[in-house]
Amino acid sequence: MNPPRSQQWHESWTPVFGGNLLAWLAGIALVWLLTAPASAQDDPARNFPNKPIRIIVGYAAGGGNDIVLRLVAPKMAESLGQPVIVENKPGAQSIVAAELVARAAPDGYTLLMGASGPIAINPATYSKLSYSPLRDFAPISMIGSFPLIMLVNSASPIRSVRELVDYAKANPDKANYGASAAPFQLASELLNLRTGARFAYIPYKGSNESINAVMSGQVTMTIADPPPATGPLAGGRVRGLAVTSAMRHPSWPDLPTMAEAGISDIEVVLWSGLLAPAGTPPGIVRKLQEEVARVVRLPEIRERLAGMAIDPVGNTSEEFARIIAADIAKWTAVAKAANIKAD
Repeated sequence: MNPPRSQQWHESWTPVFGGNLLAWLAGIALVWLLTAPASAQDDPARNFPNKPIRIIVGYAAGGGNDIVLRLVAPKMAESLGQPVIVENKPGAQSIVAAELVARAAPDGYTLLMGASGPIAINPATYSKLSYSPLRDFAPISMIGSFPLIMLVNSASPIRSVRELVDYAKANPDKANYGASAAPFQLASELLNLRTGARFAYIPYKGSNESINAVMSGQVTMTIADPPPATGPLAGGRVRGLAVTSAMRHPSWPDLPTMAEAGISDIEVVLWSGLLAPAGTPPGIVRKLQEEVARVVRLPEIRERLAGMAIDPVGNTSEEFARIIAADIAKWTAVAKAANIKAD
């Protein structure tokens, strides 16, 4: 009597698998279960985010980076399906905020609203930092770039950069400037360097505070980022003298560049963008990058950014990383030439 067909099949393969066919098949199934499905289930980006995301801003509420982030964050939250919470941690040229994020868990739930100041200029002006912009962060995407604008009190008789410099030279004990971060201080100290004026530095925690100081007459002038300056300019509470870009900006076509105003070699264009702690999974970085790019392409966001003289970007992580490295080299050379040190 012939054995059952299943037994014939099993016996025919016995020479190949040594009589352990069932064990071999079970092993193959186990390997499959432990590899292919697991790799999909263990992808950190697959279920990201499943809780609120915190974005830390190193400046006071109402400053330029804060304004921009509070414009972008709600749109990100709508798409990601989780709250995107903005937290202000001002202090020490945004070092406090940068250090906090650099030491956070690399899981995409704690991000930094990274600006040129803490990421590209602090390394140029501080001999020692508690974080490394190139080593401790994973760039996500640049939100936008923008020039700076020089402001004086609208009641002041000063109506040009040249008149401002002449005033400072004639009144060295009265001329001063407000600045809330290294980029604004660096631009102002470059003005001193290029003109021989001696504007004294008065520190503030946010651009809105330094602009308020100009409006109240506490300081002579400030060089600030556009977002907090837009309202006071439109309301006639401050007067713009120049922009720091190479060309006039479409938001203020009547304002000359610093070069047109007679002061050469003061070209400053800054940026703001999101960064995550180093070691954040590439899939999460990519997901966040795509979300930033999507948001800054929205017509309503582009319109509102343009109203603050901010040019939307939304570049890739790799492109952002190259810009950061190039800017660190640039500002290091500028700080060395101008002998500007923050510590």
